[in-house]
Amino acid sequence: MSTEDHKSFEEIKHIENGEEFWLARELAPVLQYNKWENFKKVIDRAMLACKNSGANIDDHFPEIRKLITKGKGASQEITDYKLTRYACYLIVQNGDPRKEVIALGQTYFAIQTRRQEVRDYFNQLDEDNKRLVIRGDIKQWNQMLAESAHNAGVISNEEFAEFQNAGYMGLYGGETVADIHKRKGLNEKQRILDFMNSNELIANLFRISLADEKLKKEGICDRDAANKLHNQVGQEVRETIVRVKGTLPENQPTPIKSIDQVTREQLARLKKEKKKGRLMLDEE
Repeated sequence: MSTEDHKSFEEIKHIENGEEFWLARELAPVLQYNKWENFKKVIDRAMLACKNSGANIDDHFPEIRKLITKGKGASQEITDYKLTRYACYLIVQNGDPRKEVIALGQTYFAIQTRRQEVRDYFNQLDEDNKRLVIRGDIKQWNQMLAESAHNAGVISNEEFAEFQNAGYMGLYGGETVADIHKRKGLNEKQRILDFMNSNELIANLFRISLADEKLKKEGICDRDAANKLHNQVGQEVRETIVRVKGTLPENQPTPIKSIDQVTREQLARLKKEKKKGRLMLDEE
């Protein structure tokens, strides 16, 4: 992270009674979101991730109201959020990965407690929520793996697709991405990771995180060597599944609902619960 980016996040940090927080409407432009409506969608996804991690949304995303002055002295009430560092981390994790500043923000707001919170709460989740949690982790680890692969000489999109294919072939006993896509009966716009159950996602998360670690540790700087390593890692994960008499990933059932559909349903349920809570408060 450059000094300039680090300073931007630090400059908008507030301290109140010894506690640090960020305001969502100040964070949005730093993360290059010019429209509040677009940034609010990211906040909604981050709130859902917060709920699925077992944390209390109101502890990390308390809503506040502000009066702002508009033209000719008129005032308008707007919504803002006081964000904890954890809330900011979830926001950048759910932001647009094409923005460089999002990747920088992920580094800045990264905290180790998240994984412990997820582990403690994970077994209490239903299957759909387990998928959401693991898919979020995979998104983060895939970005780190892409950076490690780039440093190892995997430069173009085509080369990265070949690199990814090598890992899948190792884990899936020779099946390519296209083979998996076809076996699951997906159309060309659907992503295979969005149609995996929690066990299949866990196997892929293991593959991705282990490949990232080995690329960094072994200092690979050759594209062919990186592909070979990723394939070997996939094979090692597959051999582990066989050794513990687990179900191989290609034999896992394909969920009917995509991750996107589950996310939409959970967001709708979350908004309904928040609305119901407000009505109950009004009735008191």
